[in-house]
Amino acid sequence: MHNFKKLKIWNESMALVSESYKITRSFPKFETYGIINQMNRCAVSIPSNISEGTSKSSNKHFAQYLEYSLGSAFEWETQLNVAFNEDYISEEKFKELEDKIKQIQKMISSFKSGLKLS
Repeated sequence: MHNFKKLKIWNESMALVSESYKITRSFPKFETYGIINQMNRCAVSIPSNISEGTSKSSNKHFAQYLEYSLGSAFEWETQLNVAFNEDYISEEKFKELEDKIKQIQKMISSFKSGLKLS
């Protein structure tokens, strides 16, 4: 078992959750039940799946939850692109967050690859 609170991938993805909530506060009100909701739910899903995976009895099961987390990270990246394309965020903020999500994706993939699945 892993202590999820000590995992860098969990801490980095929790920081992304805060960033997601912060940027979506400035999105148009009509997006409340659209991209705002979807983007924040996706962001929360990343660390949630990591922490849920740590409770599993085997690394094989943990790896499956890391896969879910990675899927949410890619989904969040797509929503970030939509937000940028709709001019909800600046190019500077887009690039900063794009770098962060790509780093998180790499970290999750690397962590998953390092698990002994036998």
